[in-house]
Amino acid sequence: MNFSTWYRRCLWLGAGLGLVVVVLGAYVRLSDAGLGCPDWPGCYGHLVLPSDEAVRSSAQTAWPERPIEAGKAWREMVHRYAASSLGLVIMLASLFAWLNRRDSRQPVVLPAVLLGVVVFQGLLGMWTVTLLLKPLIVMGHLLGGLTTLGLLTWLLLEAGRTGIAGAPSARRGSLLAVSGLAILIVQIALGGWTSSNYAALACPDIPTCQGEWWPEESNFGEGFVLWRGLGINYEFGVLDAPSRVAIHFAHRLGAVATFTALLLIGLRFRARSLAAPVRQAATLVLLAVTLQVLVGTGIVWFGLPLALATAHNGMAALLLLAVINLNHAASFRANWRLA
Repeated sequence: MNFSTWYRRCLWLGAGLGLVVVVLGAYVRLSDAGLGCPDWPGCYGHLVLPSDEAVRSSAQTAWPERPIEAGKAWREMVHRYAASSLGLVIMLASLFAWLNRRDSRQPVVLPAVLLGVVVFQGLLGMWTVTLLLKPLIVMGHLLGGLTTLGLLTWLLLEAGRTGIAGAPSARRGSLLAVSGLAILIVQIALGGWTSSNYAALACPDIPTCQGEWWPEESNFGEGFVLWRGLGINYEFGVLDAPSRVAIHFAHRLGAVATFTALLLIGLRFRARSLAAPVRQAATLVLLAVTLQVLVGTGIVWFGLPLALATAHNGMAALLLLAVINLNHAASFRANWRLA
């Protein structure tokens, strides 16, 4: 068996599944189906939502506080099935990487780290349900999903350039590209915090917020309390209006900062790099960040339609992949001509 070939196949399948899982997770959260199944890993005590009325009645008796809503329950379970499939694919990729460890070009540590991330991501998925949509856990679950997707993408890019990846002397990281990635991660975290606190429409107007350029009715101190104890049901949010306004406005400020930073970084790479892969990667970043701003603006303008809000999460994932691709292209000394 050619372990290298199967390793790459698993990476391709994992990256595709990873993007699907991220979008499905956003759809579940935005359609208020995060607690569609009140238990984990099953749904009302079953791995498949029961259709028999007697069984469903028994399940409802066990969770009387959560009336069965079949649509929400199935959305949550489909997401879990996809996430479980992704975990299995990553386990296989890690196994093939270890079996192919004698090949000097085969990374072993990073696939093992990826496996650890996906295991922790499973725990976050469980805590999302058992801790009743606690915003810190929901945000962490989002970041974990994107981290999983990002690592899969990096490993795929490495596998596509094994001849260069095996030569450490040919590598040189770009502080400029890394800074763009760091800024984007902070903005994605802000987006997750906005969504998990149900603050997406706290500012229903744009470009102003509550009719003001800097809303006076905002409470940043209360809006960014990360931990509020256990036993609180966060479905539909617990914060007052000023706190949600503060969260939404912070996300908007972050969007402006992120767009400006990635715009400047992308234009600088396009102007200064002599290597086509870097220029192409920079162009993808510019395209993705522009589309993301347009989609984000449309969410406010049209009042948070589900399809557009889900697309906003999907675009965040694609923008992250574009920035990771730029970091990878800029990490090869032969492609780095910014000095």
